[in-house]
Amino acid sequence: MMDRRTFTRSATLASIGAVTANAVTASTNQPQQLKKAVLITMLPKEMSYLDRFKLAVDVGFEGLEAQTVADPRVADEIREAADKAKLPIHSVMNMDHWQFPLSSSDPEVVARSLRGMETSLRNAKLWGADAVLLVPAVVNPQTTYTQAWERSQREIRKLIPLAEELRVVIAIEEVWNKFLLTAPDFAKYVDEFKSPWIRAYFDVGNIVMYGFPQEWIRTLGSRIVKFHLKDFKFDTRQWVPLMEGSIDWKEVRKAIGEIGFSGYLTVELPGGDAAYLKEISNRVDRILAG
Repeated sequence: MMDRRTFTRSATLASIGAVTANAVTASTNQPQQLKKAVLITMLPKEMSYLDRFKLAVDVGFEGLEAQTVADPRVADEIREAADKAKLPIHSVMNMDHWQFPLSSSDPEVVARSLRGMETSLRNAKLWGADAVLLVPAVVNPQTTYTQAWERSQREIRKLIPLAEELRVVIAIEEVWNKFLLTAPDFAKYVDEFKSPWIRAYFDVGNIVMYGFPQEWIRTLGSRIVKFHLKDFKFDTRQWVPLMEGSIDWKEVRKAIGEIGFSGYLTVELPGGDAAYLKEISNRVDRILAG
C-alpha cells in the first residue's frame, strides 16, 4: 500500500502528464481556437458594468479579464452583467501582488498578499474564470533573486489546495520586477511546483527590452495558459499601439501556432471609447490571422 505522500505525489504527476498530453493532442489533432479578450479597465468607467460589457461584445471581443473585487455585492453585479451581456470572464488579475509581494520578508505583507490571492481565486470561481494572474515576486534592494524565488514558491504552494478545490489555475506572469528574466528560468520556476494548477501567463510585450517573445513562447510551450497582448518600441522605450512597436507579430503568431495554444489572448492597453476599442479589436484580428 502507498502512504499518503506517495499517493499524492503519484496523483499530481499523473495530472501533470495529463495536462502535457492534452497540450500535445491539441497541437497535433485539433484546430486552434484563439479568442480575443479585453481587460476590464480598458472599458469606459462612466458606464455601468452591463453597458461596458455590451460594448466589448459589440466591438468584437469574446471574453473579459476582470480584476480582484473584495466587495461581494460588486462581485455579484459583475457576474450578472457578464451573464446578461454574454461576455465570458475568462481570468482574474490579482491586484495585491505589487504592493504586497509574496517575496517580502514581512509576514504581514505576505499574509495580505495571500488573502488577496484567495479572494481572487474565489472571484474566479464565482465568475466562471479558469485562471488568476499572479506576479509571484519582486526583486529589490531588500529581496535578492534567490530569496524571491524561494519565498514566493513557499507561499504559492500554500495556495495550491484552494486552486485545486476551485479548479482555477494560478497563472504566473513575467513583468518588470527583475525576476524570471529568461525563458528557461520561467519554465523551471513553473515546473518546480509539479502541479497542473500552476501555469504561465505570458505577456508578449513585457520581455521586448531583453528578449524576443516568440523565443519565450516556444520555450514555455504548453505551460502557457493565457496571453497578454501589448506592444513596445525598443528604440524609444515606450509602449505603443498594437502593431506599431518592435514586436514581430508574424513570428509571435507562428510560435503560438507551433505550441498548439487554444484559449484567450487579452489586450492590456489604456482605455478608450467605442471607436478606439473597435480599432484595437480589428488589430488583434490581423495579428491572429498571421
